[in-house]
Amino acid sequence: MTSALSPLRAVVFDMDGTLVDNMRFHNEAWVSFARKLGLPLTAEDFQSRYAGKKNEEIIPELLGRPVAPDEVERIAEEKESHYRTLYRPHLQLHRGAEAFIQRLRDARCPAAIATAAPQGNRELVLDGLGIRSLFASIVGAEQVARGKPAPDIFLAAAKALGVEPTACLAFEDAVLGVMSAREAGMTVVGLTTGAPEADLRQAGAHWVLQDFTTLPPELEQRLFGAAAR
Repeated sequence: MTSALSPLRAVVFDMDGTLVDNMRFHNEAWVSFARKLGLPLTAEDFQSRYAGKKNEEIIPELLGRPVAPDEVERIAEEKESHYRTLYRPHLQLHRGAEAFIQRLRDARCPAAIATAAPQGNRELVLDGLGIRSLFASIVGAEQVARGKPAPDIFLAAAKALGVEPTACLAFEDAVLGVMSAREAGMTVVGLTTGAPEADLRQAGAHWVLQDFTTLPPELEQRLFGAAAR
């Protein structure tokens, strides 16, 4: 069993709602799409029920029927294009993320991204902010069989980093994402950009923070060791 004070050797970040505080734009795009179809979806519904799943999982569940791959692709692109239009003027890293990622690099602690975001959305954030090179691996939904809350994407990220999942720290904003990382065996920090603290803790987050500006002392010690003192 992993000690509560054992060192953490790598960090895996979710992207949407975690590295960037953008979930309200995703939620708005999904609600707009659902409203057009006469479906009673709220932003809160989306965040709690769907955030972290793959589009090919969300769309049939949302529509309540099987959906052919070409229709999934068309619907997903309509929604994602709307989202990118909404979010692009607001593109920026979440508070404290830039300094925290630099600390990881200085400490030679490898980092990866595990995200359900499709390629166009990853390009908007990673290339738009010029941060792609800061991560040793970027694992997308197309590389795994199941979206969150299944552990597949976090397990794939740990494998890509060459680090056991139990030695990884995950950052997540969504309840399903926290469940996914916990199921993979990772220690998890929940960020309150999209879900209340109580919901993140109930899902299994070990710590809950507003942003990356200040870490709990125990977490500092496990990540940075003597350098944290």
